[in-house]
Amino acid sequence: MHIVLVEPEIPPNTGNIVRTCAGTGIRLHLVRPLGFSTDDKYLKRAGLDYWYLADIEYHDSFAELQNKYPDGRFWYATTKAKYSYADVAYQADDFLVFGKETKGLPEELLRANAETCIRIPMKADARSLNLSNAVAIVAFEAMRQLGFPGLQTGTDRLE
Repeated sequence: MHIVLVEPEIPPNTGNIVRTCAGTGIRLHLVRPLGFSTDDKYLKRAGLDYWYLADIEYHDSFAELQNKYPDGRFWYATTKAKYSYADVAYQADDFLVFGKETKGLPEELLRANAETCIRIPMKADARSLNLSNAVAIVAFEAMRQLGFPGLQTGTDRLE
């Protein structure tokens, strides 16, 4: 599974997403330009001591990422989608793509991929959810569908 952040802007959001990826084994792709330095203290604080567990790739553009993974299935998270994230049958190597906090994903990308755009249902007057919360919601649904591969579940710990 892959999480893609296209031009993220807010360090604590990305730090929280690093922690989610570290805890789930999901590879994180950061597409430049980033709105912060990866040395940012707020980014590091939000990710705490999980950085060594995170598998992170950096890309200079979204096209570069797509060229590196030409057979990838990409799901584009947006408030403009007609399909719910819960309606997708996820596969182990899917890419869950999220845009920058202030603008989301580029309109031309969404138009070109309308059939693979997904949304998190919410009230009509709510603009959007926090990026790190949205990533966690979609990522854990995908992992749930796949049986939480490689993760400890409650049955692993109870006797």
